Amino acid sequence: MKLLLVEDDTRLVETLRPKLKKAGYVVEWSDNGIDGEFMAMEENFDGIILDLGLPQKPGLEVLKTLRQSKLNTPVLILTARDSWQERVDGLKAGADDYVGKPFHFEELLARLEAILRRRFGQTGNTLEHNGLLLDLDSQTVNVNNQSIQLTAIEFRLLRYLMSNPGKIISKTILSEHIYEEDQLKDSNVIEVYINRLRHLFGKSLIKTYRGQGYQLVN
Repeated sequence: MKLLLVEDDTRLVETLRPKLKKAGYVVEWSDNGIDGEFMAMEENFDGIILDLGLPQKPGLEVLKTLRQSKLNTPVLILTARDSWQERVDGLKAGADDYVGKPFHFEELLARLEAILRRRFGQTGNTLEHNGLLLDLDSQTVNVNNQSIQLTAIEFRLLRYLMSNPGKIISKTILSEHIYEEDQLKDSNVIEVYINRLRHLFGKSLIKTYRGQGYQLVN
């Protein structure tokens, strides 16, 4: 899953970003409203964490612009703890949920995962497909009563495929959702990880469409 974090407090970002990465997310970051809005419009994100108190363009105005542009990416806003009006304005402008500062990371993660589950039509913190049960907390797969621990890249890749079953997904899109901007995005490496998942869970799990991408078979 690929997230956009729009936050100008660098100390908070330095704390938050590695925790989100450890939880299995690819995180891109912007420290102002103008750049954050541009990134949200130009790139394909699964979710956005948006601070309302941003320089250059307030987060509330960014949110309004995104919704007016028909961008339906789930948005979790960060607000001042005691500012009920900010929270109300943010929800009215199209935010999916909010977290008040200061916050516990566990609460932010739980609220983020809840809005992402709603987007993908999921009901819990596990994904199930053809006998595979992917636990999003432990980043393990249970298959045939055996628990298999995944690497970070394997987890991101399988999670994205299981969130989009039956869809043909290009190497480019998969690359964007498992690598961060500053990492090497060699699309040929995707095939290596696809083959790793096939080795673990069976060759018939993922179908290759030449020149198009990959599909998690229903």
